[in-house]
Amino acid sequence: MAKITLGGTPVETIGNLPEVGSQAPDFTLTASDLSIQKLSDFKGHKVVLNIFPSVDTGTCATSVRSFNKEAAEMKNTKVLCISRDLPFAQARFCGAEGLDNVVMLSDFKTGQFGKDYGLEFATGPFEGLDSRCVVVLDENGVVKYTEQVQEVADEPNYKASLEALLNE
Repeated sequence: MAKITLGGTPVETIGNLPEVGSQAPDFTLTASDLSIQKLSDFKGHKVVLNIFPSVDTGTCATSVRSFNKEAAEMKNTKVLCISRDLPFAQARFCGAEGLDNVVMLSDFKTGQFGKDYGLEFATGPFEGLDSRCVVVLDENGVVKYTEQVQEVADEPNYKASLEALLNE
């Protein structure tokens, strides 16, 4: 289990992110249009999983904007922004921001994604939500980079995650 902080207060996740070099677990999530999306739908593309508690918080919104601008411009790359937010909130945010280079996916139905990836908060006021993480996958779904952000209010290391894409 990862030990991180939320506003300086220690909290924990239920497990640890998948190991670099391992096959990423497939998932079933809900897209903004209420369709079902699986990781296997993106096979053949490099994938950035930008995972966060809620798009309605400043840092989470900034990460979506930043990945929309940076990684989405990279060839053969899909950026999947994943949270427990309802698909309606995700669609509203992207529409208001004019963001169309990321795929918003919701873990609201079962929370199974957060469990399978070991990143669901186990303690603290965000218990049950997905913690802030980045997971980078190659075209075959192999994990190339992971980051569990140590302080939930901090942004992920965009540079390191983008370099992992370039090193493919």
